[in-house]
Amino acid sequence: MNDNLGNWLLTPAAMGRADLAAAGSGIDSYGLMEKAGQAVAAAALRLFPGGLRFAVLCGPGNNGGDGYVAARALAEAGAPVAVFHLGDPARLKGDAATAHTACWLSAEPLERYQARAGDVIIDAIFGAGLDRTVPASVADAITAVDGLGLPVIAVDLPSGLDGRSGRVLGAAFRAVHTVTFMTRKPGHLLMPGRMLCGSVEVFDIGIPRRILAAELGTVAVNGPEVWRRVLPQGDGEMHKFRRGHLTVFSGPAHATGAARLSAMAGLKAGAGLVTVASPSEALAVNAAQLTAVMLKAIDSRGDLEAYLCDPRHGAFVLGPGFGVAKRARDFALALRDRRLVLDADGITAFRDEPHSLFEAFADGDVRLVLTPHEGEFGRLFPDLATDDGASKIDRALAASARAHAVVVYKGSDTVIAGPDGRALINTNAPPSLATAGSGDVLAGIIGGLLAQGMPTFEAAAAGVWLHGEAATRAGASLTAEELITHIER
Repeated sequence: MNDNLGNWLLTPAAMGRADLAAAGSGIDSYGLMEKAGQAVAAAALRLFPGGLRFAVLCGPGNNGGDGYVAARALAEAGAPVAVFHLGDPARLKGDAATAHTACWLSAEPLERYQARAGDVIIDAIFGAGLDRTVPASVADAITAVDGLGLPVIAVDLPSGLDGRSGRVLGAAFRAVHTVTFMTRKPGHLLMPGRMLCGSVEVFDIGIPRRILAAELGTVAVNGPEVWRRVLPQGDGEMHKFRRGHLTVFSGPAHATGAARLSAMAGLKAGAGLVTVASPSEALAVNAAQLTAVMLKAIDSRGDLEAYLCDPRHGAFVLGPGFGVAKRARDFALALRDRRLVLDADGITAFRDEPHSLFEAFADGDVRLVLTPHEGEFGRLFPDLATDDGASKIDRALAASARAHAVVVYKGSDTVIAGPDGRALINTNAPPSLATAGSGDVLAGIIGGLLAQGMPTFEAAAAGVWLHGEAATRAGASLTAEELITHIER
């Protein structure tokens, strides 16, 4: 566990247990609710000081209690406020009932809410705890708000989102800003939840870290705190072979560019030596484009096995531009005792017999990194890809356990999962990474880190994060070639 609270994630259920533990430790639970509601009111006034009306929509639980506190605080600050409730407020319990009693404003049923221009919505209906389709009255309110394009500030999580998976449960508000408490939830980071939360503010309401730490699972936010201590560092005795040798397999003469992108990325990531293993027919094409990267003719499995006699050839990238024929499977299986990043065509080549890949890498230390996007994930794990009840984290972890591999489940919400149950959600990748060759660069970065001896899970996590940072430095109009030049350790 790292000490950076910004990297911690708690599921809604875990956060609920932390709330109960805080109250059980003697902390005033209503005081926590007061701090939460006041933080929401402060955010609303900061972001929309000229709001014509703050429409506070309060639900039947503690999220609604936060809303009643926020409504009272807004009114006390002189803002125009209208309160609407879902369900019968007389049935509120505990702190939510106390908050409702303390809110002297009159309230109307949610069904009577009429959206009007100038409204700022405070969504305090459900928050992160919802696990069922929203009722019709909430769906109607969402439709009305969307229809006028009204700004929404969500309390904890936009109502209608599953805080565990980020899925929309029938309908969900699209917030411009979300105020959550103590830690983020997976639903803030997983798609489509990430797109519906707007900017996310994490407010510390005073629950001790020791209580939160007791509820932490094996899922966190990716960042240097997770892997910095094992990131390879140079020393005075360093030479190129001690920095590791990465081999990247090239495709045929008409498809060599992807391998060269991976190779150059591996070199920038710190590998001491990088070789492009090329079919003889593509040697001239590759030679014309390579300088610091070496070139080796490898046409057959026999050629590869001879190459593997040198134990310094320890890390490999296979897949970018390689083709999906039997040769891809043969080469991957020949590498069963080496560290391998299997990407793109290398993944697709096993779509009809994924078990042969999994069996080859099943024993010993984790040596295999799979980097599928959504479609490729479905080719290797069709049953997991269609499991609508599982979150992206659940699917990645199940795939990782089955394959005995680190799985980099790519997307705008990339998840890195290991067979030991650890998972990370990456958050620093800009939209500009959706460009040709970007995935080839990522495979090369991870391969370069593996070549230097970095542990497999940490190499994958660091590679994903460094890839995102490079894209941010490269700017909105990046190309894959430019992306490589911005890789920094």
